[in-house]
Amino acid sequence: YGLINRELERGDSGLRSFVSVQTSLVMYPILNWGSREQQERWIPSLGRGDAIGCFGLTEPDFGSNPGGMRTRALRDGDDWVLNGEKAWITNGAIADIAVVWARTDEGVRGFLVEAGTPGFTTVEHKGKYSLRVSVTSQLVFEDCRIPADAMLPETTGLKNALQCLNQARYGIAWGALGAAMECYTTALEYTKSRVQFGGRPLASHQLVQEKLVWMVSEITKGQLLAHQAARLKDQGKLRHYHVSLAKRNNVWLARECARLAREMLGANGIVDDYPVIRHMLNLESVYTYEGTHDIHGLVIGERITGIPSYNPPIEST
Repeated sequence: YGLINRELERGDSGLRSFVSVQTSLVMYPILNWGSREQQERWIPSLGRGDAIGCFGLTEPDFGSNPGGMRTRALRDGDDWVLNGEKAWITNGAIADIAVVWARTDEGVRGFLVEAGTPGFTTVEHKGKYSLRVSVTSQLVFEDCRIPADAMLPETTGLKNALQCLNQARYGIAWGALGAAMECYTTALEYTKSRVQFGGRPLASHQLVQEKLVWMVSEITKGQLLAHQAARLKDQGKLRHYHVSLAKRNNVWLARECARLAREMLGANGIVDDYPVIRHMLNLESVYTYEGTHDIHGLVIGERITGIPSYNPPIEST
């Protein structure tokens, strides 16, 4: 799964985002906390790509603090009535099914809301300079009535949504390496073929070689970190702080590789003849979404000190 994400993001971060959402954020919660009927209806079609899903957690006013969510689901007879908004939702406007997290009187629960349900509308986020290949939308629920069996019956709190994000972040830790590798390869090939200063290739200069060495060193370390995370995952020992470490480190190094490659290509670094500027802009989003660089730092900091430093504390129930 990690290698697939790496190769998809070598092409484009938006492509890997689509797959992360479909698998880690939609199929995963249905498989783990859905009813047999929900699983039989959605998992085969989502797996084949006949149906598309999205994951509604982030809200316009709550990103890093999902515990502040305002979207609510209230019981009304045999139904639930949803009200609220979700923002920056990948696949939102093209999804057939949305996994939506909302507050209930019993706590945060997950719900499956089908496209076309009265009271459920989407609005695309326009004007993006990053992840342009990806459909990003706002989900709006206005007295949206869904049946009782639309709830994922085994969900017990916000922790379930965060467990989904851990699956996706693991894929991101691999995916970002693909973007970094493509930027490194482009910079290497370009500097070996670009001749300047007396007929010598740019790659013959010490400053250029130092940049290439930094890139390949950091990518190699990131590969080892991702591989170790995969080993732990196979053994059932991967924890959320391991995922934070891998996501934080590997997206950071990919962002830096893209910036160095942009410098090394000069003016050619900003044109679409080369993939570098596209990766660079995409990685600005990847650096922020699914837990910002700083928030993952706080997750790791709590692990190594035993002291949570979130202010206010992030709700986990």
